[in-house]
Amino acid sequence: MSHEPAPRLPASAWRDPAVLVVTGCGSGFVRPAPGTWGSLVAAAVWWLALAELAWPLQLAVMAVVFALGTWLTHRVGRRYQVHDDPGIVVDEFVGLWLALLAAPPTWTAALAGFLVFRVIDIAKPWPVGWVDRRVPGALGVMLDDVVAGGLALAVLQLAFRLISWPWPNPAA
Repeated sequence: MSHEPAPRLPASAWRDPAVLVVTGCGSGFVRPAPGTWGSLVAAAVWWLALAELAWPLQLAVMAVVFALGTWLTHRVGRRYQVHDDPGIVVDEFVGLWLALLAAPPTWTAALAGFLVFRVIDIAKPWPVGWVDRRVPGALGVMLDDVVAGGLALAVLQLAFRLISWPWPNPAA
């Protein structure tokens, strides 16, 4: 049994447009904790581009990024002979955005979503860990973060309701 480290995305790969997308505009190349850096960039993108959108439109954006991310993660994996490279953070984008679905468009909600999502994504409680171990390939890379985002969404929505977080007007 070989104990060689798994192949990693080379730093020079950032010039590849597919790598630029799956690494969250390069945020996945930041060390340590590339998933955390990617999630921070995802929170900023949510704040700047998604927070004010109606939740069905947010879901549509997530679906497109999920599909594109799965396809590009597969392509990048084959091209560079990597699987679930730590630098691939497009999955964190979709997971965090799901966690923030229907959240108030405030920086405190973004921070709460970031923290809850990161804890769940790192701890990998059931069913996140199960999906992480059982679903192969690029779909598995993406899907475990979607499940983590779904759990974080449930936690956040419950917390927002329990503390009577000020809600934006849904008719606006």
